[in-house]
Amino acid sequence: MLQSSILVSFRRTAAMLRSPLVGSLFLALLLGACSSGPGQERTTDQAPDRPVLVATVRYAGITETRSLAATIRPRVESDLGFRVNGKVAKRLVQNGDVVHRGHALLVLDTNDLELQLQQAEAEVRAASTTSVQADADEKRQTVLEKGGWSPASLADKARSLAAEARGRSIRAQRQVELAHNALNYATLEADADGVITATPVEPGQVVQPGQAAVRLAHTGELEAQVAVPETFVERARAATGTMTLWSLPDRKYELKLRELSPAADSATRTYAARYTIVNPDDAVRLGMSATVGLTQGEDASAARLPLTAVFNHGQGPSVWVVSDAGKLTARSVTIARYEGQNVLIASGVNEGENVVTLGVEKLDEGLVVRPTQSLSF
Repeated sequence: MLQSSILVSFRRTAAMLRSPLVGSLFLALLLGACSSGPGQERTTDQAPDRPVLVATVRYAGITETRSLAATIRPRVESDLGFRVNGKVAKRLVQNGDVVHRGHALLVLDTNDLELQLQQAEAEVRAASTTSVQADADEKRQTVLEKGGWSPASLADKARSLAAEARGRSIRAQRQVELAHNALNYATLEADADGVITATPVEPGQVVQPGQAAVRLAHTGELEAQVAVPETFVERARAATGTMTLWSLPDRKYELKLRELSPAADSATRTYAARYTIVNPDDAVRLGMSATVGLTQGEDASAARLPLTAVFNHGQGPSVWVVSDAGKLTARSVTIARYEGQNVLIASGVNEGENVVTLGVEKLDEGLVVRPTQSLSF
């Protein structure tokens, strides 16, 4: 009996739900019960503000000073070597010695060179004797030819032998001159006034022609040699250079760029530069350590922002400017130059404005955001 009553009630409820008006009212009550509850608020149609990382625009003068370590070097520094091979007999100089033009630096063993000279002189004597005999034969054959006592062929042969003998005599004389020069080349002399900075050759060592035996720094202009990083190469050409010695930091010297290598060093990836020291005094000496300051100054000012703040959607470099109400506006900017992870903005944004610096590709015009100066929210 109880089961029959439950069944009848279930059938009546199902029949009521089949009615459109009752079904809609039941669904509304069900959704309201699910969305409402103690301590809960109703949702609004407006989405919450999106947080973005911003930086405040601050204009400053575009002046940068880069300090680089330098070494004092001579403008002209040459490696001197012998013009003949041989064994080094004496070394007459040491590192740091001041020498003058014509000063003897090293001497080779001259035994073989003297023998070569004697051989050349003997060749000259033999060639001279042969030449005298050939000239006499030429004269006799000429007389016999004119008198009709000798055929013309013998006279022609005598003249040819005489000419060949004279040529051999001249060649022998040139060999003597070369042997004399080789003997003179056995003494290596300084070709200019300067200071000895290296002596890689020791007595008893056998050297070849052209092998560096002494390094001579010529007396004259002094230079500061520095290694310029590749990020500063182009600006180094127009930068103003000054130098201070490590031993005398209170003195400052003016520099002028003389040479900048077109290729980077394979190991350090830096570019070698040489700056001429204007009016150096006696305190500046070869091999000293110094600090070179390269200053690039411009009258214009620029705002420094991270590279991540700039985007380009086909209309040139732009940034997102956040208004006081948090609304985004795309603003075209003029870029002065790039510096590592930063960009210098010359114009396009105003002093004190906030610019989005992260996630610029995911933003849209007119979006309302919540600016923040740090990543911690």
